[in-house]
Amino acid sequence: MVQAGYVRHIGLSEASAQTIRRAHATHPIAALQIEYSLMSRAIEREILPTVRELGIALVAYGVLSRGLISESAARSQRSGEIRTRMPRFAPENFSRNLALVEALTQIAREKQVTTAQLAFAWVRSRGDDVVPLIGARRRDQLREALGSLGIALSASDLARIESAVPPRAVAGERYLPAVMAHLDSEHAGS
Repeated sequence: MVQAGYVRHIGLSEASAQTIRRAHATHPIAALQIEYSLMSRAIEREILPTVRELGIALVAYGVLSRGLISESAARSQRSGEIRTRMPRFAPENFSRNLALVEALTQIAREKQVTTAQLAFAWVRSRGDDVVPLIGARRRDQLREALGSLGIALSASDLARIESAVPPRAVAGERYLPAVMAHLDSEHAGS
């Protein structure tokens, strides 16, 4: 975007490694916003290495996987709750995913933090170039997320967390098939 004789920073959202490279060749890209969480890790294959190679920051949204990674995840199964229409919350996937969250919650309890705080700390541990985006509707949610800033995770902690929520164990897609078809990124299926 050109304005008053200077070029502003450009960011992308949900782009594939190929699109990122093409865009960056045209004009330097400052940041990529993309879903990244313990439940959505496919970007680690191609997208994360690409943005790192090109010096592009990653803004991670969906860190709590639409509330699935939280102590209150079970409440998302209430009648009329919109998330029940999302594949990871569908009855055939939800119990499997909830078991992963329960394993993560056990680690959080041992560390005397909340499950959400542990999830934010994990994303922060991915590197200084990864910035978790906090989505909070209430002040207590914001305080909880900001509380993750003081959590240090050891190599042993990280290994336990990743063992509790292995990428291939997550059941269901991020979005409904119609939405998945429109995503540019090659990690659309994760």
